[in-house]
Amino acid sequence: MLSPRAPAPIPSRRPLPSISAPSPSPGRFSNSNSIGFFSRAEEKRGRISWSRSAAMATDSCSAALTKLAPLEAILFDIDGTLCDSDPIHFCAFRELLQQIGFNDGVPITEEFYSANISGGHNDDHARSLFPDMDHDKAMQFMDDKEAMFRKLAPGQLKAVDGLHDLCKWIEGHNLKRAAVTNAPRANAELMLLLLGLSDFFPVLVIGSECDRAKPFPDPYLKALQLIGASPDHTFIFEDSASGIRAGVAAGVPVVGLTTRNPGKVLSDAGASLLIKDFQDPKLLSVLEEVKPATANGKV
Repeated sequence: MLSPRAPAPIPSRRPLPSISAPSPSPGRFSNSNSIGFFSRAEEKRGRISWSRSAAMATDSCSAALTKLAPLEAILFDIDGTLCDSDPIHFCAFRELLQQIGFNDGVPITEEFYSANISGGHNDDHARSLFPDMDHDKAMQFMDDKEAMFRKLAPGQLKAVDGLHDLCKWIEGHNLKRAAVTNAPRANAELMLLLLGLSDFFPVLVIGSECDRAKPFPDPYLKALQLIGASPDHTFIFEDSASGIRAGVAAGVPVVGLTTRNPGKVLSDAGASLLIKDFQDPKLLSVLEEVKPATANGKV
């Protein structure tokens, strides 16, 4: 049995986190031009209301975003940004690493996963987790891990709160968009399918299909080129320090989602604004300031 050692000290063991069941699949997007919060009564009536007083809350760091007006495009990471997929990746890594005797069979913890794995690229993981293993063999482990993720995802993947309302707003304002990820193409396409967003994104950029993956800017630069958008009127949603550094290096302001990673880590990486989810009042306030002058082709 293989017994590779962990590249960093392993924190004390913790119980495996529970993973939320998925939300019901969303229907087709409407042409609504506003986003906001659902009250219980409004959920029953299928209407969306905007709490304008809450939307006034903002952050001084959002100044870099307000300069983007009129907004032209939004780019999205997928893992941890569109959906809270990290618990599923953690489960897959934990199980398979234990099977091959990683760290003498002691299961990895969430802290170890966050510090050493989350947001990275599989080629880098293969080298850092298994420095003494043949690289092809290490990459086979990564392929097996991705296969396990795809097996688990259909029953567990959940959209980040407010995602589908934001997508309606984006469609209503005719904004360009692309999904940009370090995930393998099979994973990315499955996640978009499960989230009901396969048709929403006309462009999907995969890090491994570029000259360099995140944290290099290549994937985001490629996305801007493919959708014909200017970095002066575009911003990015990201949840990892690696992804934020990629966006900043591409010259595009980044909104960091604190889905799983600490806010300080995202700020230190260069995030212009931190939000909890896509219903965060700070985001709603910024969108109101930078939205295009036209909606659905009409002034």
